[in-house]
Amino acid sequence: MTSTSRLLAGVALATFAPPAFAQEAPPAAATTLTTPDTGGGADDTIVVTGVRGGQARTVADSPVPIDVISRRELQATGRTGLKEILGNIVPSLTMPALGGGGTSASVKPIAIRGLSGDYLLVLVNGKRRHTTSLINNLSRISGGSTPVDIDLIPTNAVGRIEVLRDGAAAQYGSDAVSGVINIILDDAPKGGRFSITGGQQYSKGAPLLQTDLSYGTALGEGGFFRAAVEAKYHDRADSSADAVPRILPLVNGQPDPREATLDHVYAGGYGRSNRDKMINGSYNAELPVGDTLRLYSFSTLSYRDIRDARGAYIPSPTGFGGQANTNGLNVLPKLYPTGFQAYRRIKETDFQLTGGAKGELAGWAWDLSSSFGRDRVWLGSENTLNPSIGPTSPTSFYMGTQIQDLWVNNLDVTRDVSIGLAKPLSISIGAEHRWERFQSRAGEPDSYRNGGYQIPVETTPFGQLYGGRYPSPGLVSFTGTSPADAASLSRNNLAGYVDLSTNVTEAWFVGVAGRFEHYDDSAGNTVSGKVSTRYELAPGLAIRGGVNTGFRAPALAQTGFSTTQNTTTVIGNTPVSTIAKFLPVNSAAAIALGAQSLKPEKSLNYTAGITYEAGALHLTLDAYQIRVDDRIVKTEFLGTAANGGTAIRDILIANGVTGVDSAQFFTNAIDTRTRGIDAVADYTLRTSSLGAFRLSAAYSYNKTKILNIADNPAALSSLNVVLFGRQAQRDLVVALPRTKLVLTSDWSLGKVHALARATRYGRYTESSNVATGDRTFGGKWVADLDIGYDLTDRVTLAVGANNLFDTYPDRNGLIAADGSGAYGGFAPFGLSGGSYYARVGVSL
Repeated sequence: MTSTSRLLAGVALATFAPPAFAQEAPPAAATTLTTPDTGGGADDTIVVTGVRGGQARTVADSPVPIDVISRRELQATGRTGLKEILGNIVPSLTMPALGGGGTSASVKPIAIRGLSGDYLLVLVNGKRRHTTSLINNLSRISGGSTPVDIDLIPTNAVGRIEVLRDGAAAQYGSDAVSGVINIILDDAPKGGRFSITGGQQYSKGAPLLQTDLSYGTALGEGGFFRAAVEAKYHDRADSSADAVPRILPLVNGQPDPREATLDHVYAGGYGRSNRDKMINGSYNAELPVGDTLRLYSFSTLSYRDIRDARGAYIPSPTGFGGQANTNGLNVLPKLYPTGFQAYRRIKETDFQLTGGAKGELAGWAWDLSSSFGRDRVWLGSENTLNPSIGPTSPTSFYMGTQIQDLWVNNLDVTRDVSIGLAKPLSISIGAEHRWERFQSRAGEPDSYRNGGYQIPVETTPFGQLYGGRYPSPGLVSFTGTSPADAASLSRNNLAGYVDLSTNVTEAWFVGVAGRFEHYDDSAGNTVSGKVSTRYELAPGLAIRGGVNTGFRAPALAQTGFSTTQNTTTVIGNTPVSTIAKFLPVNSAAAIALGAQSLKPEKSLNYTAGITYEAGALHLTLDAYQIRVDDRIVKTEFLGTAANGGTAIRDILIANGVTGVDSAQFFTNAIDTRTRGIDAVADYTLRTSSLGAFRLSAAYSYNKTKILNIADNPAALSSLNVVLFGRQAQRDLVVALPRTKLVLTSDWSLGKVHALARATRYGRYTESSNVATGDRTFGGKWVADLDIGYDLTDRVTLAVGANNLFDTYPDRNGLIAADGSGAYGGFAPFGLSGGSYYARVGVSL
């Protein structure tokens, strides 16, 4: 099937999903990266994230740094989801190309300000969004995280996005350590938009087709109902791996004659590895009832189907450069004569529904809401096998289901009270109840069982190499969930907060907030607070800053997640295949190894900045420090020859865990400090003959340092064990670029408009457990260009390119047996080079 026919077939399979909804958030303040669609300047944008109360605040008088990203900038791209779009626009947000294995290779994690996406709270219209059910247990970047997957929110439903670059746990609760993203859905009461985008990589295929439609209508007197739907088909790219010199074992010391007919670029998962089909829908509605009461509702509903190329396996015992192919005995030639490319399957249904009412009573503005969200993921695999069953093994499997639920109920009340200061005192009080649940359900037995097959001793090359040996139990490249690994955990949370703010003088703003939360599991009780201030030194010139404490409660998945997997542990520079067990932290085996119930991570944030504006020029500079104590990390694999050996395995066997080589679990093990600087500048220039120019520059720098690593627990104190090793430590501090610079020019003249962006990503290092295995990749510039032309008042054509000059990372990786690795895996701009696209937009 050609790439064009695959693309059209993918679209034909797409069906419209039900729409989704939105609501308002509390008022706030900010700095901005883009101009709102209204055409006003950056200082005119009213923001609603970060400061509660009745006084409207603009991006010009914010006490905290906020980026405001308009709908137009979100649309002026050929990128396919909010993760990629925001990673391209927001300097402090990074998404690695291949952060690691497991489902995080298919649904990529993000990091902001050098911290994982777990430390970023995501709101939709000011209401907490549920997290993903997919835990990034094998990812080296943001390892163990379970963040919100913002790709499941339709891009065309967004009115604007506000990115608060400051801790806000005292205002919003758990997870708001590094910042808050508030996705505000479009509330236009009339009209609609339709667009269709098509494109692909320059030289590596990956055809893309995306179409979206949104439409709004008035509801009652002063209300609205707006629905949006988008459908995407995006195929995987051709591999960026090197060809391997040999796929088949030698025959009598000579190459197998079949070698000449085989494609030796074998690692199909190296680069853009997903084939994605996705439908996202949303609605946003509000209905006035009488003079003071308004009812509202909003929702999103998504379906995603992923086929992701993962491990590639060849029967030859040696691969590129003579490296040992430790998986050779698992490639049964009677089933896969020339090896195979395994594929992960993910079928995901995700929704969140919010309803509420707001009004006024006895001088208090109130907002009462309830929201329920669920992420349900069916996990499967294709074109693989369970070699322990032998040549009769199936080749496709159901591996299990993971579900994350969140139910949130909020009551917020606020009023302004005059107390004789320059501005009234804004008093906000609120209460919240949250119930959440994580479930992991078992897959089919063939996805995890040990079939006991022994490779026969034969005269074939394979039989001569591996005869008499037993292949690994379970799947090759994947892990099916067994009944012993299945889990279901839930908990309740009760919270209350008070938020006070006022202008002591016309020039001096002060805000304070405090929050208490109670969890009915090991997270227990937490208290957090925040103080923020802004002082206007002169017209247009102000200083601002704040101090806040925060926390992140351990995710239920981090407490209850369990899996048994075939994995490869690198000892020195040698890959060694092992069977590893990820233990639930409260299991008997984990406790015997010294594990304790997880407790909340605690943070202390400082921020200080200066803002300046003069006419069309706006400048902000903010420095920050984020200290996080008791960070939750994965232990090393305990029980390998270099890390505890048989003593660990004896402990595991004594506690009912047999048939594994090593084990690991989550633990509150480290304290870190992240320091950084964010700088934003923008200038609007309007000319009579050359058009209007909106120029902006945004720079982010951050550096993380590990301040403390917990001592080994008493149960391991007598053993030669490293709980948190060199590679894991360095992945926290050098795996992401410390610097990122984004230069943007948005130009329009009559019917022509163009957006050009140049982004420089700083250098980063992919580390090993030994220093000789480290690989450092230099900084790179990546350019994007979008050019549009208005055919009529309603129809616009646009063409563009992402990674215009086809930039690749340095060729400095350790090349694996399957040919992958030359460009490393952590590149924030991908491994597949540039892409081009065309877009047609129609206003309805």
